[in-house]
Amino acid sequence: MAFFHVIIPAAGTGSRMANALPKQYVALAGKPMIAHTIQVFFNHPRIASIHLGLHPDDLFWRSLDLEPTSKLKLHYTGGESRSETVLNTMRAMQVADNDWILVHDAARPGLTETLLSDLLNALEHDAVGGLLALPLADTLKQSDAFNHVAKTIPRAHLWQAQTPQMFRYATLKNALESFNGAANNSPTDEAEAVEALGLQPKLVQGNLRNLKVTYPQDLVLLEALLMAENAKVTA
Repeated sequence: MAFFHVIIPAAGTGSRMANALPKQYVALAGKPMIAHTIQVFFNHPRIASIHLGLHPDDLFWRSLDLEPTSKLKLHYTGGESRSETVLNTMRAMQVADNDWILVHDAARPGLTETLLSDLLNALEHDAVGGLLALPLADTLKQSDAFNHVAKTIPRAHLWQAQTPQMFRYATLKNALESFNGAANNSPTDEAEAVEALGLQPKLVQGNLRNLKVTYPQDLVLLEALLMAENAKVTA
């Protein structure tokens, strides 16, 4: 039986958030953003382990004393890029080649247990794996060097990638090693590396709540969504 393991690359500095803290540690609804991110995986009964890929100089987790049986595992495996952090963390793990790896952004704290279950159910018997994604709702414009519209891009069949992105351990490890070795650069996400092997990941319908916090206004929006949901629960 294949198990489900989560990797959360959390070695970034979050420079676009204009904050002294790395963005995964910025407060959201009273606790660090990464705490929300981790919690959904802790709560899900099908997740066997959670692996944080941290910067070697990260001080946030140093004083944390984890129980040996904890789902959460810490790896100071941060690299120069997201894909390098993921690959370093995979090399530090002890899992089977056919186990599933779910890579999830540290700054994507809006994932729900329902959405996670949808992903697991849609992909657990898939030959390749896949990712959460949203069909594009807005018209896309391509600009020239002066920010004038050069072309309108039809949005039919276009999706915005989200995470988790879920692939077998052996497939993802091979994909990341091959991509980095051949192109000498980094894929924008795990799916791109798998696509470079000639495989076609499956797109699973995501949700706007599962947005990635990149700019300060993203944090404001997500906090408003969480507060609105909490108000409905307590009403």
